[in-house]
Formats: sequence, C-alpha cells, structure tokens
Amino acid sequence: MWIIVDKRMPARAKNKLKTFGTLIEFESSGIVYEAISGHPDIFMCPVGNELIVAPNIPETYLQIFSRNNIPFVLGNAHLGNKYPRTAHYNAVVSNKHLIHNVKHTDETLLLKCKNKTVINTPQAYTRCNLVALDDTNFITSDRVTGKLLQGRNLKVCYICPENIVLPGFSNGFWGGCCGVNQKKLFISGSLTYLNEKNNVIEFVENCGYDIIELYNGPLFDAGSMFFINS
Repeated sequence: MWIIVDKRMPARAKNKLKTFGTLIEFESSGIVYEAISGHPDIFMCPVGNELIVAPNIPETYLQIFSRNNIPFVLGNAHLGNKYPRTAHYNAVVSNKHLIHNVKHTDETLLLKCKNKTVINTPQAYTRCNLVALDDTNFITSDRVTGKLLQGRNLKVCYICPENIVLPGFSNGFWGGCCGVNQKKLFISGSLTYLNEKNNVIEFVENCGYDIIELYNGPLFDAGSMFFINS
C-alpha cells in the first residue's frame, strides 16, 4: 500500500500513517502557490486505482510512480500559480460520480470519468472541501456543495472549517484533512477540535466506517491522503 501525503503533514500523523503503508511525501516549488505546493489533491486525482496527474508535476514523482508500478496517466491541463489553474485536478471521484466545477476539470480526467454521473458544482476546490465515503455519503466544509448533493438525495454531513489549520491562511478545509481506504476514514488531527465532532462520528459510524485519528492535535489540511494499491 502506497500513501501519498504532503511532506509538511505533522510528523506524528505521518508516523502513525506509516503503520498502514509506505508514504510518498510530496512537495513542489514554483508551480502553484506555497500553501498548497505539497498538496496531492492539487497535482493529481485518483480514478479507481489510477492517478490522473498534472503534466508539470515534478519529474521525481513520475519516476517514483513508474518504479513502483503505481498506475498513472498524464492529464492535459498544466497547473499554474493562480486559481483556476490550481484546481484542474481537485475533483472528487467515486464509483458512480465525478463532482467538480467542470468548467475547470482537466480533459483527461473528464474522459476517464465519461461513464460516471457528473455533478457540476460552483466550488472548483471540490476535493479540498469534500470527502466521499461512498457513492451516497459525503462530508463537506462547503455549504453550497452540501446543498447541491442533498438536492440529489445524497446524504451529507456539514462541518465548519474555521478550526482547521492551513499555514498561510485563516483556516483550511475538511477534505484536505482526510483520506479514505478500506472502510476507514483517516483524519490528520483530532475531531476534538470540531464543534461537529459528535455529528461526524455518528455519520461515519452509521456508514459502517471506522475513524482513524492520526494524532492528538488540531485538524491539519495537508491536501488529502491518497491510498494506492500496486
């Protein structure tokens, strides 16, 4: 099991995560703005067990993926320093859905998801704000996205992101704190720091998932954790 994370994730979180798989610690320089320069969900998007990867990702990671038989395909859209060029791969993909602002979605990603139901949302930083537990259960820190999903009879738990840490910004976002693998929701931090703690626990447990808190500290937006079997 490979787990792709921001190199700047708190050390205690990374140490616990290492008990579940081998980490690939991601970083970049001069491609996007500094706060998100190590965020996996900016540079790539998993579709099943394959990664759709920005063509201007650092070459080092393409070599790592190739060497370790991690399936990937290069996208068409190059990332840039300013929005919306930072958001081309920041989509949420489940078995049945592609959720993103499709005006900004990379063409290769759209093609890979051509058999899925597209849910177009105004929020292009979709993965930053949204976690899909499965095809019908979602947790988000973006109210507009949440209402949009509820309008499609999907189940949504909302949390306020104000206590989530993202260095350089007043707060981070829920999706960036999380990763999902094998009926487990991994969280970079402790739910103790959320006012909606009990709501999240009840929602996740009702979906049949376990919660893995990676360290006993504030929720840290590290741009998601991606779990890849190879």
